[in-house]
Amino acid sequence: MLTLRRSEERGYADHGWLKSHHTFSFASYHDPRYMGFGPLRVINDDHIAAGRGFGTHGHRDMEIVTYVLEGAVAHKDSMGNGSTIRPGDVQRMSAGRGVLHSEFNPQPDRGTHLLQIWIEPDVTGIEPEYEEKRFDEADKRGRLRLVASPDGRDGSVRIHQDARLYVGLFDGSESATVSLAAGRRAWVHVARGSVSLNGQALQAGDAVAVQDESGIALSDGEGAEVLVFDLP
Repeated sequence: MLTLRRSEERGYADHGWLKSHHTFSFASYHDPRYMGFGPLRVINDDHIAAGRGFGTHGHRDMEIVTYVLEGAVAHKDSMGNGSTIRPGDVQRMSAGRGVLHSEFNPQPDRGTHLLQIWIEPDVTGIEPEYEEKRFDEADKRGRLRLVASPDGRDGSVRIHQDARLYVGLFDGSESATVSLAAGRRAWVHVARGSVSLNGQALQAGDAVAVQDESGIALSDGEGAEVLVFDLP
């Protein structure tokens, strides 16, 4: 079964320096139908103005994945990490028993577009962790590249949950499939462009909940960047 969630159905917040679409309930946006999907709790589609960002704030017991689509994000945290994340980088922070961090767009004349993803962990109270890895365009072109997993296989970042995140880029005749094991489900998010999922046409910001299906097939992309979450 495929359940479509169109881009315009998402929550929206305009803070001036930050414009954010919320796939699931977040902050002042609340929809009891969309509190998450399995352990996937947040997909925030954020546009951050030049030179602005999130001041130091705290998290605990959450797997936080940052995926930059355009621009850059300067990250600093209480574990002593400091780096600038750009398109192609995947950042994972396991908040564990508590961590403080800040995120800013360091560019003086250009906005940043990113996805911030929260996944509920299968273990709590652990020591906070940080990891980032780069996945070049060629790694994702015409295929679904594993970028996050519970065991860090194939060079992916390691998250504390039985969930896997794949990312792919699709144009023209490029296509890819992913199988879903019995009892598994998937959430598919189109970050940009357009693509077809099992024959369903999707645009940027659209998402599909996939349940009781053996797999999904992506095709007919036009500048498409797609995230696929394989979830328990």
